[in-house]
Amino acid sequence: MKRLKDILEGTPVGALYGDPEIAVGGLAFDSRAVRAGDCFFAVPGTQADGHDFIPAAVGRGAAAVVCERMPSEPAAGVTYVCVGDAAGALADMAAAFYGHPSRELKLVGVTGTNGKTTTATLLYDLVRALGYRAGLISTVVYRIDGREIGATHTTPDPIRLNAMMREMADAGCEFCFMECSSHAIVQERTRGLVFAGGIFSNLTHDHLDYHKTFAEYIRAKKRFFDGLPAGAFALTNADDRNGRVMVQNTAARVSTYSLRSMADFRCRIVETHLDGMLLRIDGAEVWVGLLGRFNAYNLLAVYGAASLLGLDRGEVLRTLSALHPVSGRFEVIRAENGTVAVVDYAHTPDALENVLRTIGELRTPAQQLFAVCGCGGDRDRTKRPEMAQIAVKYASTAIFTSDNPRHESPEAILDEMTAGLDPSVRYLRIADRAEAIRTAVMLSRPGDILLVAGKGHETYQIVGDEKRHFDDREEVRRAFAALSKPEKRN
Repeated sequence: MKRLKDILEGTPVGALYGDPEIAVGGLAFDSRAVRAGDCFFAVPGTQADGHDFIPAAVGRGAAAVVCERMPSEPAAGVTYVCVGDAAGALADMAAAFYGHPSRELKLVGVTGTNGKTTTATLLYDLVRALGYRAGLISTVVYRIDGREIGATHTTPDPIRLNAMMREMADAGCEFCFMECSSHAIVQERTRGLVFAGGIFSNLTHDHLDYHKTFAEYIRAKKRFFDGLPAGAFALTNADDRNGRVMVQNTAARVSTYSLRSMADFRCRIVETHLDGMLLRIDGAEVWVGLLGRFNAYNLLAVYGAASLLGLDRGEVLRTLSALHPVSGRFEVIRAENGTVAVVDYAHTPDALENVLRTIGELRTPAQQLFAVCGCGGDRDRTKRPEMAQIAVKYASTAIFTSDNPRHESPEAILDEMTAGLDPSVRYLRIADRAEAIRTAVMLSRPGDILLVAGKGHETYQIVGDEKRHFDDREEVRRAFAALSKPEKRN
């Protein structure tokens, strides 16, 4: 139990009604999660306003309520704290409640459109391979040293963030690497955390359903670097046109990385094969088990960040060669007949083009490339035709299918994807994702390449409000297994 007065440390308070010395058992912003003695935060959201749930939270035993406006009928015996920004107060008070655990870690945030998961995960794998304890907060999974926790969001809420970081610090972790999504930055989830460094990967078309304009999306990302302290580092991609914009107002020391121009950390792709690349990083050659120019950027960011964290550069380079691709990121599955499937999370135009271009550089003229992809429902609709144009540009045959349709009609999503395509281009529309994958496999010849894009590591498909089990990798393996049985062939 902690006193409300103590966890209000540093939080701007407009007015306080009740006893600031009241003991608080825990923090909650979902009224359904409130337990007796908790402090409830009434946070206005995009779908619901937490103020509407104050009576429910009090009914479940909340001892204190942090809100932006007082309820018309305050409950007796409950302390109310009025603040100008409930989301910000939640972040500040969560950090204080858990004893500011980020101050005990070397916390590195990774932001950008693509590459966040790979960069954060490779950094985590790297430092652990070098003998350090570390934590990871990513789209795929959360890890407290070696312990795995299922991920719910790219960047979780401030309560869960600080609770996990407290566990990391108590477990002896020295580092924590986390993805910082634009939503999380705008919603104050990363507020109150002390970062040792930040990494910018790139900025391309995404999340305009939330941010509305690309300018607002840029501002959301830039806000992370604006908040970095003077003692931190800001590592930015010099080859991205927004790389310099991100760090123009930061107090952190700025470093750059590049594959094309002068920078503090440089890399060149020497050779590329289906099982890896030979890179020259800062004058030294290293073989890595990842593919694609986009992964060369990710690996260079990892190398740069590790160097800025004070790790030995020679040891870092040697360890890079032993790192493996992240689950669902350019994950290769081979059939007995030599056909190769690549499962990748690419769900933005830039990410899809990067993966297709990489495969195009590897395949021979005799190899067909089948691209299976779709677009999620209830999300940015403007990227749908762009994704389709990219797929037909690079693939021998594009197969458009369902992703996570949510509350939209899969056929309506496909209509928007294919609108404007030239009638002469080769593509199929198969709304059933499993059938689309099976069709790509059945149309392939031995040695051809299949890309299944959009879901990557995800093991579910969201239809309406239902989360159904679905794994692209399972479907590919099932289709390959059927392919190897002579009786299944036409």
